[in-house]
Amino acid sequence: MKVHQIRNATLIIDFAGSKFLIDPVLAQKGAYPGFANTANSHLAWPTVELPRSIDEIVDVDAVIVTHTHPDHWDEAAKSLIPKGLPVFVQHERDATIVKASGFTDVRLLGADSRFGDTTLVKTPGQHGSDEAIEAHTDRLGEVSGVVFKHPSEKTLYIAGDTVWNTFVAETLEAHQPDVVVLNSGDARIDEFGPIIMGKEDVLSVHRAAPGATIIASHMEAVNHATLTRAELRSFALEHGLIDSLRVPEDGEAVTF
Repeated sequence: MKVHQIRNATLIIDFAGSKFLIDPVLAQKGAYPGFANTANSHLAWPTVELPRSIDEIVDVDAVIVTHTHPDHWDEAAKSLIPKGLPVFVQHERDATIVKASGFTDVRLLGADSRFGDTTLVKTPGQHGSDEAIEAHTDRLGEVSGVVFKHPSEKTLYIAGDTVWNTFVAETLEAHQPDVVVLNSGDARIDEFGPIIMGKEDVLSVHRAAPGATIIASHMEAVNHATLTRAELRSFALEHGLIDSLRVPEDGEAVTF
């Protein structure tokens, strides 16, 4: 298995002989205005350029879109990804959105989805606190993660846009992943705090799954991400999880 950090939550996963593109955002630096009513809303995003060419990024076997927020499935991705590639989504509503952009092979994630010999398990999450979800139901919406399983590979859990909660704890217990990718940029909505994990959430995941290697993603690329890689690495060192945590730079890969 190899986990390539591309930018933001965009990953390429080499798993059991297949390449999966996760949550593609392919626009150039500064293409979009900052998200309204969020931290640093005056900043355009993406705040950094892609570390690889578009041709390299879209040279994959399948795409997984955990949810269709624009920082996980942007206009550039809709136009640049080959329309015949299989695209896995969380539910029919997102399938309709993806199909509307011309994609012809849109598949639903479920409890036992398959791509070749790889099992893909849809997992639940919550895009912020109970208060944030109640106040911004339409804006935050439904999100998902995915567990990858194959007899020849370690088990991989991509948690998606969620904070630490019972959904994540139950997924860790049920699937016992060896590798866990966490969206760890501590993105924040004004008044309602974090809508993805921050450093304390990462620590909670480590305590719940001390044998797993954690990979921090979704950092330093959107305006409302408030946790830097340097801060997370320092926190990890202080709290004794530095050996269990990888914080890759954009363009870097972690191999297992």
